[in-house]
Amino acid sequence: MLLIGYGNPGRGDDGLGPAFSERIAERSLQGLEVDTDYQLVAEHALAISVHELVIFVDAEIEGEHAFSFKEVQPALPQTIGSHSFVPETVLSLCTTLFGVTPCAYVLGISGLDFGEIKEGLSTQASENLVEAEAFFLNWLEHRALEKGAAHA
Repeated sequence: MLLIGYGNPGRGDDGLGPAFSERIAERSLQGLEVDTDYQLVAEHALAISVHELVIFVDAEIEGEHAFSFKEVQPALPQTIGSHSFVPETVLSLCTTLFGVTPCAYVLGISGLDFGEIKEGLSTQASENLVEAEAFFLNWLEHRALEKGAAHA
């Protein structure tokens, strides 16, 4: 399993993805590879091609809740540029280039402060980060239990 946290920590709450991936990486969870980046790029298609499951983690603007979690499918945008890569684009490239499509989810963590160049998360974003981490760890635990039951 691969987790990719992405965003720009120099843009306030846009750093939620990297903050999440760094927190998860500190846990050294077995079977989970963690990557942190500023943005998604074509090279991520190669990285995800060797995994059955990938979790993309990014900041979410104007989210209704502390976080969202949804499965995503491959899709290409009208045009591809350096800032237009989204999880669906990376999945599509992975399918096209490597003939595999891992199961993929996006964990969007709600942020409020994206405009100015500044390091650090807003208070609300920090609280949302904690909630998202608790959810993710619980999701991983339930997933492991389900896989264990299926192999029993």
